[in-house]
Amino acid sequence: MANSNNSNNNSSNSNKMSYEEAGRKGGEQTAKNHDKEFYQEIGEKGGEATAQNHDKKFYQEIGAKGGRESGSSNSSNSSSNSNSSNN
Repeated sequence: MANSNNSNNNSSNSNKMSYEEAGRKGGEQTAKNHDKEFYQEIGEKGGEATAQNHDKKFYQEIGAKGGRESGSSNSSNSSSNSNSSNN
C-alpha cells in the first residue's frame, strides 16, 4: 500500500521520482553494468576505509551486537520489553 501512495504523490509532484525509487533504479542499473568482482573490490575498499577511520573499540562494539540487530528485535532490550508486555 505504501508504494501506491508514493506513486500517487509522485504523480502529483510533476512526476518527480522519490529518493527511494531513484536509489533502487540506480542500484539495479549498477548491478546490470557490473559483475561480482566490482562489488568485491568496492567492498574491500570500504573495509579498508572503515579500518582507517575506526579503532579497536568500534569493532568490539559491532562484534558484540552480532546478529542481534537482524530480524524483528534490535537488541536485548527490545526482547525484554516484549516479555514485559506479554505478562
